[in-house]
Amino acid sequence: MNKHSVLAVVAHPDDEIIGVGGTLCKLAKNGSDVHVLILSEGRTSRDDVTDKNRDAVLENALKESEAALDVLGVKNVTRLQLPDNQFDTVPLLSIAKEVSKVVAQIQPSIVLTHHFGDLNIDHQIVFQATVTACRPSESFVEKILLFETLSSSEMAGPVIKDVFMPNYFINIEHELQSKLDAMSKYASELREFPHPRSLKAIEYNAIVWGSKVNMGAVEPFELFRQIEK
Repeated sequence: MNKHSVLAVVAHPDDEIIGVGGTLCKLAKNGSDVHVLILSEGRTSRDDVTDKNRDAVLENALKESEAALDVLGVKNVTRLQLPDNQFDTVPLLSIAKEVSKVVAQIQPSIVLTHHFGDLNIDHQIVFQATVTACRPSESFVEKILLFETLSSSEMAGPVIKDVFMPNYFINIEHELQSKLDAMSKYASELREFPHPRSLKAIEYNAIVWGSKVNMGAVEPFELFRQIEK
C-alpha cells in the first residue's frame, strides 16, 4: 500500500482493532501517517459500572487503547467522551462537528469507519457523522472504506436492509498476529471462544474472509467513495 494520511473513526475502544487493526498496522509499517479517533468513553452502559468505580474504569479503558495501538505502531490517538451506546441522545450535528474538527486538522486522504448497516446504534451514527465530515467539498479525502465490527455487523440481519457486502479486501497475512496481540491488550473486552469478540473468532474471521479472495488473511471493506485525481 502507498503512503497516505489515514484516519480511522470508530465508536468504541476496541472497534479500531476488531475492524481495522491489521490494516492500521500495515499502513503504519509502510510509513503512512495513521490516526485513530475514538468517540465514546466505551464503558458506562455496562451494569458493573457505578458512580464509585466510573473514573477507574474509564482510566483503564484509556490505558488499554494506548497499549493496543502501540502494538500496531499507531501513536496518534484522539479520545472523546460521548456516552456509550447512547449516541442517539446527542445531536448528530454535534457529533459531525467533532469529527469534522479532526478531519480538518489531519486532512486524511483515506478514512476508515463503521458500516452503516451495523446493529449498534453508535456505529450507525458514527458512519453518518463521518461521511458528513468527509463530504466531497473536503477535497483531501479521496477514499472512504467501511468495515465490519464483529458482534454487531453480523447481528443486523433482516432488521437492517443494508447488510455488510464487502468489495475491497486488504491482505493482512503478515499483520494478523499483531492485530491479535493488540486485541489481547483489551482484556476488559475479550470473551471466550466462540464469542465473536474472542481472539480465535477474530483470527478465524480474517482467515475465512481471506479464503474468499484466495489469500491467507484479509480485512474486508465496503468501498463507499473513491475519487481519482
